[in-house]
Amino acid sequence: MNAHILPGIRDIAPAMTELRHKIHAHPELGFEEEETRRHVIRCLREWGYEIHEGLGVTGVVGTLRRGEGPRIGLRADMDALPIQESTGLPWASRVEGKMHACGHDGHTAMLLAAACELARRDSFSGTVHLFFQPAEEGHGGSGAKRMLDDGLFRLFPCDAIFAMHNMPGFPVGQLGFRSGPFMASTDTAVIRIHATGGHGAMPHTAVDPIVVAASLVMALQSVVARNVPPLDMAVVTVGAILAGEAPNVIPERAEMRLSIRALRPEVRALLRQRIEALAEAQAAGFGARAEVDYQYGYPVLINDEAATALARQVALDWLGEDGVAAEMPPLTGSEDFAFWLERVPGCYLIIGNGDGEGGCMVHNPGYDFNDQALPVGASYWVKLVERYLGGEAGGGQ
Repeated sequence: MNAHILPGIRDIAPAMTELRHKIHAHPELGFEEEETRRHVIRCLREWGYEIHEGLGVTGVVGTLRRGEGPRIGLRADMDALPIQESTGLPWASRVEGKMHACGHDGHTAMLLAAACELARRDSFSGTVHLFFQPAEEGHGGSGAKRMLDDGLFRLFPCDAIFAMHNMPGFPVGQLGFRSGPFMASTDTAVIRIHATGGHGAMPHTAVDPIVVAASLVMALQSVVARNVPPLDMAVVTVGAILAGEAPNVIPERAEMRLSIRALRPEVRALLRQRIEALAEAQAAGFGARAEVDYQYGYPVLINDEAATALARQVALDWLGEDGVAAEMPPLTGSEDFAFWLERVPGCYLIIGNGDGEGGCMVHNPGYDFNDQALPVGASYWVKLVERYLGGEAGGGQ
């Protein structure tokens, strides 16, 4: 795969790897990416990009114009996670309780490397918008949603948008694509059960919310098993039940916290309907009352068919079949790039992070982005831009 890396990217890869390590060592949570933002702005300014700051609090947009033509957007996420790193690497996090456990440091470095190479080329015609997004992990809310609310595509209209995420378990640098629903929606429901407290020795004088909650846990298992079509994906997880303090006191209230995922908007709507109906019915059956606070999170991520076909063909023409994964399965994880794909056609793709040493899954204290993927991902961004903006023939390798 190294033979396919663009010479300009190969030249800048050591510097971008060093920058990736700096970002990794100083992780910042969502909407706090001040130092990362300064690195991005410094690079883009040096390479001649138009720079816009302030969208989504710490978001940065770099724009490169090459005459008239289509407008393409590429996104990298910048934020870290509230996890204590355990890798022991020389560039490990120096911030207690925070680390780049999802590879956003690598995504940022990849897009910056591509930005440097694109700035040196004039083999395409159109506009490139590079979006450096905060808060993909949802710390303080969705950074993608916040940038939209601040007028992202009104200020920087795009005909197509693309984003890339690393994926442990796939060969380093291998690219993966899937059109249609690719990543699940993620919602949260907080169910508050209001009952009647009492003495643990006299349960007949009370209405026990813990019994209601236990019954509801079992009833919720029927939603996926009996309400969702068998060929559709759905997840309903009860992650927490909070109730009571003492063993001899029946509490007045119980609270249940649910994580809910689906791969089709219709199934997402069905899950809410059935969860609310079951909560109310189960509580009423015991003489209690249920209050459901249903909180929508990220929508289903749906890749545009035409944009995905183009993105995949660019990879096949450049890397051959060995460099492209077979049809990717849908993923039950979630991604706020989905908000943008509701507005503009595009494709979210994966790049392999390897499965050897350090190849553990993301959101793990032992995870690290694989630096060997950086020049592959950066080169792919350049190839995609040149194909989309009609200048690949002049770009070469």
